[in-house]
Amino acid sequence: MKLVIQRVTEASVEVEGNVIGSIGRGFLVLIGVGAEDSREIADFYIRKMLGLRIFEDENGKTNLSLKDVGGQLLLVSQFTLYANCRKGNRPSFIEAGDPAQAEALYEYIIEECKKQVPVVQTGEFGAEMKVKLCNDGPFTIILDENLYH
Repeated sequence: MKLVIQRVTEASVEVEGNVIGSIGRGFLVLIGVGAEDSREIADFYIRKMLGLRIFEDENGKTNLSLKDVGGQLLLVSQFTLYANCRKGNRPSFIEAGDPAQAEALYEYIIEECKKQVPVVQTGEFGAEMKVKLCNDGPFTIILDENLYH
């Protein structure tokens, strides 16, 4: 599993010109599901993501979590996080999860996050999307297999 977490002041996602998800302060999270991923792995990443202390406290230190600041989530599926560019210039996506498995885990992540975060918005699995954001910092964290294994 790979998560690209961007701390944002606002973010939105459009499909066919219509905004289908938007948030204020919080995380825009791009989610890539790999062929070997499971609910157990997803649970690990959800805990890690929601526990990240990357918002500033009253002293300007990054010491507060999403929950501490009442932050929101925008979760967007992005299989291209599994692009393998080692050979040639055309990426291979062989390490990405099967679409049915990836969609099931994406939906699982959404439901689990909704249990802990009051505002969770999403993209549309498999759709051509336009994502807009104002990265706050900029602050971007990448959680990937190196963290889990």
